Amino acid sequence: MIHQEPYVSVGVVEHVPEIQGTFNGRFELPTTVRLEGKFTVRSLDGRFVLFDDEDIEVMKGEDICCTALNRATFTLHEVTIGINFHWERKEDQTFEGNLRFVAAPDGSLTAINEIGVENYLKSVISSEMSAEAPLELLRAHAITSRSWLVAMLYKQMQARNVGVPTIRSRETESEIVRWYDREDHLLFNVCADDHCQRYQGISKIITENAQKAIEDTRGVLLVHDDQVCDARFYKACGGLTEDFENAWEDTAIPYLRSVSDAEQPYGDKSAEPEAREWILSSPKAYCNTNDVAILKQILPSFDQETTDFFRWRVDYSREELERIVHKRSGIDFGTITALLPLQRGPSSRITRLKIVGTKKTMIVGKELEIRRWLSNSHLYSSAFVVEAELDSRGLPTRFTLHGAGWGHGVGLCQIGAAVMAAQGKKAEEIVLHYFSGASLQKLY
Repeated sequence: MIHQEPYVSVGVVEHVPEIQGTFNGRFELPTTVRLEGKFTVRSLDGRFVLFDDEDIEVMKGEDICCTALNRATFTLHEVTIGINFHWERKEDQTFEGNLRFVAAPDGSLTAINEIGVENYLKSVISSEMSAEAPLELLRAHAITSRSWLVAMLYKQMQARNVGVPTIRSRETESEIVRWYDREDHLLFNVCADDHCQRYQGISKIITENAQKAIEDTRGVLLVHDDQVCDARFYKACGGLTEDFENAWEDTAIPYLRSVSDAEQPYGDKSAEPEAREWILSSPKAYCNTNDVAILKQILPSFDQETTDFFRWRVDYSREELERIVHKRSGIDFGTITALLPLQRGPSSRITRLKIVGTKKTMIVGKELEIRRWLSNSHLYSSAFVVEAELDSRGLPTRFTLHGAGWGHGVGLCQIGAAVMAAQGKKAEEIVLHYFSGASLQKLY
């Protein structure tokens, strides 16, 4: 168990030939050279070179740590956020802590921010949602994010699994099952994007409420069976959260089981008739809200571009779907004649989907891989039912996906938690609702 505040290394920019930025104050290099102002780092012949604001070479190397002096900050330009999601874009971002430049095995550049967990969390809860959100929501999110991060750091120390490929896969001629672990990075602990936890330094306004949420909960973690909980989160469950093993490895985790996102319990929706009825309805749930004031408080501006998250609909012509699936899977199915759910989790999220084509029939899972194959970016979730329009020959001309929820559905539902906070529920009640069987402990 960890008993003091850890430091975390965050990969902010990866696999690029050049990085431009600004030292906002003085930074010290290993050679005791001190720099401030604009800089550029370029990859040259398998090594990289750091240039100052006059494009004069300052240092060469494969690993350079720039140490902040007197609480100086740094800005990285054109940082890509929302990678492979529908809101992908570039932003200039400013960070506290130290900055490292590391050469990847392929010779490309990676920029890493080294920072204490508590300062990291100030940014996470302000990047994942508006820092104007209710204090109890920010406190709940601080506990959840801290627990996930510390559990991941401890797992890395124990298993020494840094650098293990992030894609887990079971493949046969007729089935591909993949999932994507978030803790496996070769050069750092976590990335700064949604693949791990959304982290944008101090670019977002860190308000008094965000500061207070971190201070109030400093060192407080979710614990189960004397271990820090691997506390996952996402945007909206759609009324029921999902079991861990339906999104990641085939291991049941007691505190990551399906729970109702409501006062009243809902039954398991894994059977097809119940799933269809569930998805095509609009049950009472914390995350079933159109309250603009709440959503504006908890969603960053680009997340507010998504308005239909509790129940949603996607329409494809058959030809459009065939192009997307071919591009995303690398498999030519020919004419797609059916999308058949074979297995669902209790939240109705599909974990095994059969795609039937005239050239190839294949089963795909788990939930994220299904979402990737059926969209140019990602479907909001794998909880959907399919309607097909048929021509006179009985061939589909159009597929409509009616869906529920936004994200993998495992653990804390951010929009549901926001509504609970708006209703006056305390952070402790919120997190223990979503992580059933866990307890809260102050460990440092």
